[in-house]
Amino acid sequence: MKKLISRATLSILIAGLALSAQAVRADSVDALFGDDVPTPQAKTEKKDESALKGFIQFEMAHTTADPTHWSKLRTRGEIGSQGKLDAGLKWKASVRLDYDAVFDVTDHYPEAVKHDQQANASLYETYLDVATGNWDFRLGRQHVIWGEMIGLFFADVVSARDLREFILPDFDMLRVPQWAARAEYFHDDFHAELLWVPVATYDEIGKPGAEFYPYQPVLPGMTAYYRNEDKPTRNLDNGNYGARLNWLKNGWDISGFYYSSMDIQPTFYRQIDFSASAPIAYFEPRHDRISQVGSTLTKDFDSFVLKGEGVYTHGRSFTATNPLDSDGVVAQNTLDWALGLDFTLPADARFNAQVFQRVFFDHEPGIIPDQRENGYSLYLNKKFASTWEAQATYIASMNRTDWLFRPRVQWNFAKNWRMLAGADVFKGPPLGMFGQYDNRDRVYSEVRYSF
Repeated sequence: MKKLISRATLSILIAGLALSAQAVRADSVDALFGDDVPTPQAKTEKKDESALKGFIQFEMAHTTADPTHWSKLRTRGEIGSQGKLDAGLKWKASVRLDYDAVFDVTDHYPEAVKHDQQANASLYETYLDVATGNWDFRLGRQHVIWGEMIGLFFADVVSARDLREFILPDFDMLRVPQWAARAEYFHDDFHAELLWVPVATYDEIGKPGAEFYPYQPVLPGMTAYYRNEDKPTRNLDNGNYGARLNWLKNGWDISGFYYSSMDIQPTFYRQIDFSASAPIAYFEPRHDRISQVGSTLTKDFDSFVLKGEGVYTHGRSFTATNPLDSDGVVAQNTLDWALGLDFTLPADARFNAQVFQRVFFDHEPGIIPDQRENGYSLYLNKKFASTWEAQATYIASMNRTDWLFRPRVQWNFAKNWRMLAGADVFKGPPLGMFGQYDNRDRVYSEVRYSF
């Protein structure tokens, strides 16, 4: 890190964890990640599917770059239930609530950021399942997960994401469900999926002044002004739809899909006013119609698991560096692919290595990325003494010095309880994927109770 956290701040972080630990008796751990492992007696008992389930957690983060500041003091809770109405008819309903007290203890952030991030309440996975013969139907707010790579999104094109903390939270915290109708057909080793999203949900990017807002590049001496996000009108013409086919053959799990959507991630259109004494660049996030064709594969070779994903995207635009460009973006068709190897190592250890690339077809020299953007990631996980777990993730560009390093340690100190502490370290140029947050290095901790 460019600057280490002060001893006083570190003491506060540790004290917060210790106080939460005293709230429960440190029994033997029956679960990892908050999931109960049934005892032999529990296996014979009929489960109450309609019982309330969820979690509550407290998260702290402190940004270590100058000026150092608290960047998160959030309490998050999720509660839900599920049950059966009749044979072949099931339901699930859940809500998620957030309150971030960091806005009560600091004036580091603008009022618009406080309004956007201090308190949130959202309907989470809430749907009805209907099963008949070889068909399953799911109607409602749901996750649709088409990709399985670690640390980054490739084939996972359907679910929106809460990017107000960049890609730092776990994927189950990042993903935002869609209102969708999904039909699935199963026959032997074949699986088909049809999807319709009548009213789409889009990525949450926050407001200017937030810790991880995606600021756009401007020329020296130019002022940037950000307009409100222009989201598509909520009508059926702007709905999303797609299909996915999956086969399992000789241990190879292979899928192919097509998806047409209003892009879940915004494109920042730009207009420059040269009439002022100092030029002003006006940016407006918009969502364009794109189409995507992709494939995934998985194969277990006993000693390791091979995973791969590839997605061709048509219709997405990228930021143009030419200040005379009329709208500040250039349409580019791209191919994103990734290959990964996942190894189970001795002594409860796991190692994953991935390489990935984005290829721009008919590459426009006036955009920031190279024609081929290459990268790789490394992930190592190790369990200790049944209650401790350590992991580290490293994601880097091969085109330039641009990387993210994420060490973390977790203690499952009692049944359904966990604590963790870690750090997020960014390095790279201002226009890099990670370098844009070079002054956002942070340490963090979390206490979670699952029920």
